[in-house]
Amino acid sequence: MGNLSSLMFPLLLVLLAVPLFLSARKQKRAMAEQKNLQDSLAPGDKVMTTSGLYGTVADASHETTIDIEISEGVVTRWLRAAIREKVAETDEAVIEDKTDDAEEEVPATTAQVAEPLDHSAKK
Repeated sequence: MGNLSSLMFPLLLVLLAVPLFLSARKQKRAMAEQKNLQDSLAPGDKVMTTSGLYGTVADASHETTIDIEISEGVVTRWLRAAIREKVAETDEAVIEDKTDDAEEEVPATTAQVAEPLDHSAKK
């Protein structure tokens, strides 16, 4: 029994150390991928920021910042770290289709307009 208890502590340390080691490797890999993405940005790339803003890279010549055109003639400056991902053309087309559908409003017909309720007591 004493032999089993002497193995318990090292086994517990191994069980705690392995997940920490694996998660640290995963995080380091994700950070390297993000750094490669930020370094590979070039004018004309479609991107999405961490806040969900879509735009086109206008100028990527600065070391820590990047200029993004969010609308025709509207260019804003962002930190490179704020770029989440490059966006494929098909993804942007789907987003534009969804916003077009949301803007269409159906006019109300007389059948859809509710009649006011008469709350007067009739006795």
